[in-house]
Order: sequence, then structure tokens, then C-alpha cells
Amino acid sequence: MALWGNSDSLYSTGTVSVNLTSKVCTFGGGATLPAAGTIEGRVLTVTGKGSAVILERTGNTTATIINTTGLDGTAISGVTYNISEQPVYLNEDSNYGGTEIFGADETETQAARGKTGEARQFKPAHAGWVGITTYTDMHGNHRVKTETLVAGGTITGDAGDDSTLPDS
Repeated sequence: MALWGNSDSLYSTGTVSVNLTSKVCTFGGGATLPAAGTIEGRVLTVTGKGSAVILERTGNTTATIINTTGLDGTAISGVTYNISEQPVYLNEDSNYGGTEIFGADETETQAARGKTGEARQFKPAHAGWVGITTYTDMHGNHRVKTETLVAGGTITGDAGDDSTLPDS
């Protein structure tokens, strides 16, 4: 299994509920997971909750995750999600939360660099897998940190991240 791939969004239909004790994910809202062998080892990013690496697809609407380290520890029920090929090792990285990793293609990086004002703040230096985090510095100023984690110009499958990285 590769440590990362090129797809920013392999699958994101419906919602997910995660049992943090048993590590079982149940997908709802019309979701039928792709065939076995296509999502194992991929990253499940749960909106506002973090991310986890998928261990096994156990049924049409169920899968297990390796661990819950990258999730925030609060209940997850009926939440939107995205399955991607982002670097799996980032799930254990304390510098970025699961929802702070983006697959930025050439179009998105060029669009971010061409924006002005607030829209320009999320401007990755290079296309690829990018970490973007926001924080308030000691003087109360809003700051944005971007870091190219894996450079690459072939990111595919645009995820729903257009508020951060618009396509144009």
C-alpha cells in the first residue's frame, strides 16, 4: 500500500457514524461503499471531527478504522465525510488536524495566488498535499500557515474544499 495517492476525493456520498470504541463506521444517507480493496488504507476525513485510516470494508455500508487517534474523541453520528488518498502518516501528525490537509491541484494553487485580500490568505506554495492551519498570534492577529507536505501536480477528484481552495 502506498503512503499516499493523487485523489482528493474518492468517495463522499451521504453521512457517517463512528463507534469510537469498536472503531466501526456506518455509512448512511444513501451511501453504498465502493468495492472491497478500493478504500482500505485510505483516509476517512469526518467534517469537523478529524480523520482516520480505513482498515477494512466490512459490508456495503460499514468499514472499520485502524485507530481513533486523529479524531477529536466526541460522538460522531450522521456527519458528512470524504474518503481520499491523502498521506496516511498525517493522521498521526500533531501539527495538522485531519480537516487541515488538502489536495491542491495546479488550478487551485494558481487561483489562490491570484486572489486579493482575505481570499489570498490560503495560498499554497506548490500543488500537492498541503497542510493549512489558521491561528491567532500573541498580538491577536489572524494568521494562516500553509505547508506543502507532498509536492505533486497530479491531484484529482476535487473535494468539497472550495471555501479554502476555490477552483477559480
